[in-house]
Amino acid sequence: MRDVVIGTDPADVAQLVAERFLDRIESAQRRGEVPDVALTGGTVARLVHRAVAAESGSRQIDWSRVTFWFGDERFVPRGDAERNADQAHADLLDRIGATRVHEVPASDDVGTVEESAEIYSALLRGEGSGEFDLVMLGMGPDGHVASLFPGYPQLDDHDRIAAPVRDSPKPPPERVTLTFDALNRARAVWFLVTGVEKADAVQRAWAFEGSVAETPARGIDGPSITWFVDQAAHTAR
Repeated sequence: MRDVVIGTDPADVAQLVAERFLDRIESAQRRGEVPDVALTGGTVARLVHRAVAAESGSRQIDWSRVTFWFGDERFVPRGDAERNADQAHADLLDRIGATRVHEVPASDDVGTVEESAEIYSALLRGEGSGEFDLVMLGMGPDGHVASLFPGYPQLDDHDRIAAPVRDSPKPPPERVTLTFDALNRARAVWFLVTGVEKADAVQRAWAFEGSVAETPARGIDGPSITWFVDQAAHTAR
């Protein structure tokens, strides 16, 4: 089932997502749950993270009882501006005092991107609940999600939780991504998509016909999928 929430612009989309995110976490904790959440990177995600941090003080949430993961990561050193985890710490995690944060090993932690993916897979097997309460994803103009790119072999990887990417079409070239099998083990998936340059990919993702190889966002499947888009991304060119 697909739900679409339309904001006026990226800032409005971020506020809508932040409010629903806080509602969801608050409700989960009332039920006694410790939700597992997979974060994403990108401009809109950073706006969301900042909005969540700004509004979190008004909610009854114990952030030590939320487990954070990452849907993908750039294989770069810690402290690199390209690293999703570093951005998330600055915008959200450090500001709310999150303590259960599981990161993909950086290039100064391990020798190869393959080793990083293997360690992250083992971490998810050992520390994860087996299902994400929420996965948040951006989407590129080419329709990629996480670091699952059009035509790449990782789209058909059903043997791993996390897969290495060595030749990403957008820099940096080395990345670690959760596979579809892992991303789709989620109660809810939220897409965060803004900008007119994404409009064509949005329409391809929503079309009745089309391939995952051409538009990887089509490979996301689950009981609850919500697209948070701004007016520019919602309008097909």
